[in-house]
Amino acid sequence: MSDAQNLTSNGLSYKHAGVDIDAGNALVEAIKPAVRSTRRPGADGEIGGFGGLFDLKAAGFTDPVLVAANDGVGTKLKIAIDTGRHDTIGQDLVAMCVNDIIVQGAEPLFFLDYFATGQLDVQQGTAIVNGIAEGCRIAGCALIGGETAEMPGMYHGKDYDLAGFAVGAAERGTLLPRPDIAAGDVLVALASSGVHSNGYSLVRKIVEVSGSEWSMEAPFAPGQTLAEALLTPTRIYVKPLLAAIRGGIGIKALAHITGGGFIDNIPRVLPDTLAAHVDLDAITPPPVFGWLSRSGGIAPLEMLRTFNCGVGMLAAVAADDAERLVAHLTAAGETATIVGRLTERSGDAVTFQGSLKL
Repeated sequence: MSDAQNLTSNGLSYKHAGVDIDAGNALVEAIKPAVRSTRRPGADGEIGGFGGLFDLKAAGFTDPVLVAANDGVGTKLKIAIDTGRHDTIGQDLVAMCVNDIIVQGAEPLFFLDYFATGQLDVQQGTAIVNGIAEGCRIAGCALIGGETAEMPGMYHGKDYDLAGFAVGAAERGTLLPRPDIAAGDVLVALASSGVHSNGYSLVRKIVEVSGSEWSMEAPFAPGQTLAEALLTPTRIYVKPLLAAIRGGIGIKALAHITGGGFIDNIPRVLPDTLAAHVDLDAITPPPVFGWLSRSGGIAPLEMLRTFNCGVGMLAAVAADDAERLVAHLTAAGETATIVGRLTERSGDAVTFQGSLKL
């Protein structure tokens, strides 16, 4: 018997413990075309090495400041897992990171993912990474690597988890928010595609208490199942906002409306001297939010603190540039609306007038 046979014929193997190295290698091969499709200046390498490489000079930067962000998808993952629909959840993962990068006025350059599961399913993993690659293409960043962790005993059944890591850059002195942000600046809302990736613990609770099933037709989206509608991927705002910033339109601050809604996210980009005054009558929430509010008996203020309510991103812009920004975003395919203004702060950091059309 050869030495090689001796090494493989006796005792336990990693596969006996629930980890399939061959499946991991098969996944790497399966996702290579998707990864190649995200190449951009600065990133030309293949995945599979010990680290991903990016060349800032080749990307056109002279004196860059790096901006990093990481995030997950939260319990929206449970809907994907419970329904076996994994093709869009990767876009959510990218969106939650790169939208935070553009908020700083930076261009997302590259992305890495972390995919952890109890038992690796190559078809499932490929669908997830294809979604990640699609998000990277929309954002204009390269998928330069990641980690797939098969950990039997850590995850139950078909459960898995995702985390994402994005790095971007801006030339020194161009980061947002700008120091000249001031009272009188106008707030421009960019419409969301739906719930995006926050508040899904409450969403799932509402589905449970309402007696709804994932396979039923969505009451707010005829022609789609409830699962399909609630898995609508998070909108990625990078390219139109980056073009506006570089085109000299006077964006002074951006707020990504994620967990915490309007009330917690807008103050993060404002100095202590300013408040945001939002006209709720100017906002048209997608029908999903009315269904959530009615089915869960959720008060309007709770909706505003939990969900984006139809506004995925909010821009503070010089008043003279507000209509120009709206026109630019509209031409880029976004739904953009003037929804308020900045004022001197004398109380709450965010105030409202009107009411949500739920």
